[in-house]
Amino acid sequence: MISGEDIEAFKSMSYPEPYTPVTYSQWVEGKIVTEGQTRLIENTLGLVGEAGEVAEKIKKLLRDDTRFTGDDIIKELGDVVFYATALSNYFKSDLQGILDKNIEKLDSRELRGVIKGSGDNR
Repeated sequence: MISGEDIEAFKSMSYPEPYTPVTYSQWVEGKIVTEGQTRLIENTLGLVGEAGEVAEKIKKLLRDDTRFTGDDIIKELGDVVFYATALSNYFKSDLQGILDKNIEKLDSRELRGVIKGSGDNR
């Protein structure tokens, strides 16, 4: 749950005002340092690497009883969102478009009773 302290911390962060998925997508574009095929590869590897860092923290929690804070995971998830947004921008979409398509897909699966299972087109 987000606390009042969290909300105040968000207010002090530097990002476009007002913050929306679309303005975040635009902000991400300002941070991109590679172009073309190199960008595609760098952003894909960045996404996989950051998701791996999230998984690594969870693995160490289970294996070694290593503790981390919610903030540690949130920071890594932010990096995952950054690279996912960069890739969506690369493919001529934006974070809002990705969210819309994901909601549509999962709502459809729920309606058809196929939330569980495997396969992209269920």
